[in-house]
Amino acid sequence: MNTTFNLKASLIVAALLSFSVAQAANLTKAEYKAEKTRISTEYKADKKACDALKANAKDVCVQEAKAKEKVALAEREFNYTGKAADRTKLLEAKAKSAYAVAKEKCDDQAGNAKDVCVKEAEAVEVKALADAKLGEQNGEAQKEATADKNNADYQVAIEKCNALADAAKDGCVAAAKAKFGKN
Repeated sequence: MNTTFNLKASLIVAALLSFSVAQAANLTKAEYKAEKTRISTEYKADKKACDALKANAKDVCVQEAKAKEKVALAEREFNYTGKAADRTKLLEAKAKSAYAVAKEKCDDQAGNAKDVCVKEAEAVEVKALADAKLGEQNGEAQKEATADKNNADYQVAIEKCNALADAAKDGCVAAAKAKFGKN
């Protein structure tokens, strides 16, 4: 289950990060304004569709609508300006939105499964944010991004160990520390 979630979340983030980033600076001023209206209308319709749902399904639906709106607004800005900074903001919006939705979906679980789910969602977000940072800088930022990714994976491994007891947990934690260079 955890591997399946992690794989799905990684694929979703990868798809989001690659979607329409190549369309920079294609909007006219009139199209830019029209896009804002279209995005707002779409958000209201998406949110209204959530009213028929109950409990966490409704929460997930609302979070997905918000995420879609945030990404669309960032994409609109990048498509209008074509600036590298706006591209980075778009990638960050996609990463944060994917995380918010994934985290909300974790509420359907309980106990350690929920904790692992949240840590996996956080790890996917950290990796996507690190990749966005790598896109704009090299050198020191690349080292920092790699360290962020490694730490996120370590946190997931430790959370998985928390489901174990006694010697098994100790062995799991020791293996995680060795794998991720933590002493």
